[in-house]
Amino acid sequence: MISFRSPVDAHRGLHEPASTARPRQQQEGAGIQISSKWRDFAIANWHLGFTAFGGPPVHFQIFHTKFVDKLKWIDEQMYQELFALCQGLPGPASTKMLFCINSIHGGFLSGFLAFCIWSLPGAIGMYTLSLGVSKIGETMPSPVYALLSGLNAATVGIIALAAVQLSEKAITDQMSRVLVFLGGAIGMLYSALWFFPVLMFVGGIATVVWDYKWIHNFVKRFRKPRAENQESQEDTVQAQGDTTSITSTNTATATTARQRRRDQDTILPVSTPSSPQPYIASPPAEFTDEKQLLTWRTGTFIICAFFTTFIAVMVLRGTLKAPPLPYSVFANLYLAGTIIFGGGPVVIPLLRDYIVGEGWVSSRDFLLGLAIIQAFPGPNFNIAVYLGSLAVRHNNTNFPKEVGALIGFFGMFSPGLVLAAGVMGLWSTIRKRRWTISFLRGVNALATGLVYTAVYRLFQTAVLDEEYSGGRELGIDPFWVAVTATSFVGGRWFGMPPFLAILVGGALGVAWWGVVKA
Repeated sequence: MISFRSPVDAHRGLHEPASTARPRQQQEGAGIQISSKWRDFAIANWHLGFTAFGGPPVHFQIFHTKFVDKLKWIDEQMYQELFALCQGLPGPASTKMLFCINSIHGGFLSGFLAFCIWSLPGAIGMYTLSLGVSKIGETMPSPVYALLSGLNAATVGIIALAAVQLSEKAITDQMSRVLVFLGGAIGMLYSALWFFPVLMFVGGIATVVWDYKWIHNFVKRFRKPRAENQESQEDTVQAQGDTTSITSTNTATATTARQRRRDQDTILPVSTPSSPQPYIASPPAEFTDEKQLLTWRTGTFIICAFFTTFIAVMVLRGTLKAPPLPYSVFANLYLAGTIIFGGGPVVIPLLRDYIVGEGWVSSRDFLLGLAIIQAFPGPNFNIAVYLGSLAVRHNNTNFPKEVGALIGFFGMFSPGLVLAAGVMGLWSTIRKRRWTISFLRGVNALATGLVYTAVYRLFQTAVLDEEYSGGRELGIDPFWVAVTATSFVGGRWFGMPPFLAILVGGALGVAWWGVVKA
């Protein structure tokens, strides 16, 4: 290749001193480094919004494979901490996870752009779906119900597989095993809005008590000292036979101590070995400069500012007698995005109460959106875009439907992301303490158990038809259970990606309709 250069530039380059040429080379190197950084960011994130099917449990597994195993952006310890942290904060857990990973690796701008790439494809798809749903009648063609049932059945198998894989990483001892079991079992029995965060907090306290052996030490105080008496008798007999050797050892020890005192006065201080401490939980390595995104003061300010705006929105929501419909929709979704802990198992019943209960969206349209979002890539919280658009459109307001979609998007996503950004400013300080690691280990185990709750709840409402638009359990027909097993086995032992399992489930549903219903 022939390159053209100005004669003035050439003459300037010949006579340019080395002191001015060196900064120019550094600037060129910095530019190459920046372009490489954004190229790596684009390669890692561009496709996730189109290929990450299966909901939050599957998303976590995808993120672990990509960012921990392949790219090495974070290590296993950091991943487990972020997993517990994102489950312990309100809002969409997998979205916060992707935001935090990219922010740690490349700064908050990378985190925000990753969030946009991740969420916008599904959000645009759900908005387009709302335009079509608003024009259909009360019932849909029978093949559509079969297609949706097949998609839901395959999704159940994918989430069940993700639950098993997450459990293999979360279970590290008997206590974490018990907490995973209790999280799944109790979550199936009781699902109040306040219950999941309280359950995860109790799990964190339980692992702190277990790791610090507070109960073990308490029980030892009241244990009968029979074994101790026998050991003391044996020690007495052995001590009588070794009196001479002990005496000589004590003499040598005293001589060594006197010599050390003389050495301390004359030469250098001699460091004595510290007594061994019981291992509880080793604190992680400190943040590097790249990971130190915010100071703790800035993080505290962000959290306080968020709760100030939250209180203002809720006060206006309760005091205004006839607020505009877009504001009411935003306030309800903003409240839902702030108080939802645990992700998928909680968001569906809560949005039913806050949107369908207000009369803004019909129950049929809500369940149709629920079935479709299970087969869409990206975060399940994109259903808020669908609901916001329908709420504004069905109530004959003067506001355009795009306003409702944007209200739903920002209302549901902004609380979790803002709180995640603020907590990351505090995390570099908090994570150095041993009790923090123990606490998050319990939160991680309980959150993993709640994934089984999501499997159970979707299992109960996965099959749709003309008679039961609210959904029926998969066991109504063994064929749907076989579809679930197919997606689980295909992903577990044959490496079938989640999006392919979803497509196979939909195709099997249509095939079932052709054989049984047509």
